[in-house]
Order: sequence, then structure tokens, then C-alpha cells
Amino acid sequence: MGEQYQAALKAMSAWLADEHRLGAPPYKIECTGDFLLHGLRYYLFRYKKHFWGRWLLGVCGGYEGNSLEHCGHVLSDKRSYDPAKAREQATAMVERLRPHRMDQAQEKPEPAGPFLSFVLLEQDRWDPQKLRRDLAGWGIDCPQETQGGGQSLVWEVEGMLAAISLMPSPIPGGEAEENAHSNYMWPGAAEAAKAHLAHLDVAVISRGRPPEAASALHVKLCAAALLQSGTLGLYTNGSVLQPEFYLEAAELLRKGELPILNLVFVGLYRSESGVGGYTCGLRQFGCHELEVLDSTADPDELRSFLYDIAGYVLREHVVLHGGETIGLSAGQKLALTLSPGVSVEGESLKVAF
Repeated sequence: MGEQYQAALKAMSAWLADEHRLGAPPYKIECTGDFLLHGLRYYLFRYKKHFWGRWLLGVCGGYEGNSLEHCGHVLSDKRSYDPAKAREQATAMVERLRPHRMDQAQEKPEPAGPFLSFVLLEQDRWDPQKLRRDLAGWGIDCPQETQGGGQSLVWEVEGMLAAISLMPSPIPGGEAEENAHSNYMWPGAAEAAKAHLAHLDVAVISRGRPPEAASALHVKLCAAALLQSGTLGLYTNGSVLQPEFYLEAAELLRKGELPILNLVFVGLYRSESGVGGYTCGLRQFGCHELEVLDSTADPDELRSFLYDIAGYVLREHVVLHGGETIGLSAGQKLALTLSPGVSVEGESLKVAF
């Protein structure tokens, strides 16, 4: 069989090896055939957990044409393998899951944002003319007459809608202060958030442009807005970042590189069994956030790992699926599992790191 079969075998084996299933690769696994369902190809498998175990049924698919990416239907309900009923039973498993996967697809966040961040200000004032000059430093023209009026600038940039507005009050409900505690890289984040009396809303609506273009524009707007007098921090991607940190990271855009530290925040926390980590920001690109649970890795190692994977996803436009494996080297194969998020909303991809 060809590459698609090999991809299905790899995905099926990784899915079974997850700690919530067999907890290790199957002792033996064999492909027993394939079939078409709803225009997609599925592969039938039989596998054993142990040498003395019985053969069990598994199915992996569906694959469109010659694609090596399945649609997320990697399944086994641990029933005994019966060659006379395998296709019928596998079809039934897929059909039971299919409505759930269709619901997931409907709930998947729209690509390209909208991208929204908040510049925290120590006073209720700003300088729109200085902002225009700082935007020009990024090659962005903000006309004197915009759609916003009053304390808002709303204008079009390369087909996208850009908006920066002064809000004469703190972010409601202490939200910024609460989320600032997640920034372990900046001990003063919570105090900075607590001190803010006003904020600038910075938003980009893509209007059908790619998320790469919308996110780059958003970073430039935020970087320019952070040069206002009396800025305390930037509330973005579920945390509060230090202005100097954000501005330095944004300089990568001038070199044509991906400013991953501006686009994604990696949170870390201690758990009873080790350390956990999560991303916040991938959802804006139409991707699932990543989580690592109860890892024995060093926190700095875990942080670097999640940033490396997030950067890989955004640079290479990779779509990750539960049941697959991922790694940063040829020998590293870490299982991915799609399930309800622990530290993030909605579903996330858990990486067995």
C-alpha cells in the first residue's frame, strides 16, 4: 500500500498509544482493508494490546483523494475484530462521531480574528497626531479624516479595517488585573494592570484578508499605540505584557520574520504531577490552542517547546489533528489528543510532552 496507508497506520498507532487508551503502542497492528464513505477513504485495522490479547477493531480516516491528512475520524470502541462485520461496525462508529465532528467544524473560530488588544493607560488622554507619526514609522498611513470621529480612529489599511479608540475607564471587572497574574515573565504585570485608569482599544478586522496580514497589521498598530505617553502594559492573548517586551518582539516584522511572542502567549502553571502549559492566540488563526498537562519537563523547556510548536504551526500553515503525532526532531513523536480544554476555552490539542 502507499503513503496514505502509511499515514493512516501511523495515526491509528499514535491514537491507540495515548495514555487514555492503551497507554502504549499496540503489540501488533494490521490493516485489513479500506472503504469509501461520504466520498472519503477509511482504513480498517485490527490490533492487539498484548501478545495474548484478542484482536480488536480500529478505523482511521477519512482521506480525501491522495491527501495524507485525515478528517479526525480515528476510532476504536475496543470491540472484538470480526472480519465479516468489520466494515459495517467501522461505518457505524464513524457515523456516530460524524455529527459531533460537524458540530466542531461549525464551532471552529473564524480565521483572521478579529484581532483585539488593549493598551493600558495611566491617564485618560492620548495624542492621535503622535500615533499617526508612529504608525508612519511602520509604513501605515492614517488619514486626518477617519470614520471614527471623537476619540476613535477607524480607517482602511490594505483592504482591512483598523480601529484605535480611547476608552476613558479601566477594563471592566478587574479582568486585566486578574489575567496579568499569568505573566510569570513580568513580576510587575498585575500592579501595572491595577494602576490603569483608561485604555486604548486596538482592533483589526480582516475583511477576508489572510490571518497573517491581519495579525501583522495588528502588531504594528499595538506597537505604535504603546509609544503613547503613560502606557503601562498591553492586555493581549489572555495576559498583560510589558511595553518594552512587546516592542522588541515586534521588530522581527521589519526583518520579515514571524513575531511569535506578539502573536501567542504561553502560560505555565504547577500541577500536582508536574507542570502544565498552554497557548493563547492560535485560535485567532483558526487553529486549536495547544496544552501540555502534568509534564515532568523543566518549565523553561516546556515554554520553549510550546513556542516552537506554535511557531511551526503559524509559519508552515500546518493544521494539526487529534490522533496524529508531532515532534521537533526526526526521532521525537509526541501524540496529539483533541479534547475539552483545561486552561483554555473550547477544545484544545493536548501534546504528550
